[in-house]
Amino acid sequence: MPPDLSPGDTGLFQVVRVHPIEKVATMVVGVVMGLTILGMGLAACSRDQPPSAGLGTVVGVIDGDTVVIDLSGNDEIVRLLGIDTPETVHPDRPVECFGSEASARMALLLPPGTAVLVQRDVEARDRYGRLLAYIERLSDGLAVNASMVERGFAASLHISPNDGLRHELAAAESRARAAGLGLWSACGGAHEPLS
Repeated sequence: MPPDLSPGDTGLFQVVRVHPIEKVATMVVGVVMGLTILGMGLAACSRDQPPSAGLGTVVGVIDGDTVVIDLSGNDEIVRLLGIDTPETVHPDRPVECFGSEASARMALLLPPGTAVLVQRDVEARDRYGRLLAYIERLSDGLAVNASMVERGFAASLHISPNDGLRHELAAAESRARAAGLGLWSACGGAHEPLS
């Protein structure tokens, strides 16, 4: 009888003895395969769900509230959370009062090559697939979203559940309105048609 069979195993089912080294090798192969599958799953998820915060480099400005940022080698269109600027490139709206000024201000704050910290809130993307984020300029810690509102280049915009800076941005808008800064004096408010 071969050494790996138990005595008395003569039926259809035989008990096979496995050498301890074979057991360890089988376990190691199983663990490695499991970790590989887990890693592939996490990599696939990370493409869909960017990290909650990360460092990036500005590639360009689309308009006053939308920029392109290189995040880990991927160019992401980023819609700044909590703010809304007059339209300049909307496919269904005309250019609005103070839109060009808001876009120029964003280009001044975030020229190509600017290092930034990108911070998400609750929702990662909007219905257009743009990454939703708060942007901080690394060179001096400028909170870009707040700066646009404080100077009157943007209105505050709250879209639930992204509430991270809701109260701060609303307060900044109130101060800019009261002081008649930017679009508040030039246009009377956000989303006024260009005259």
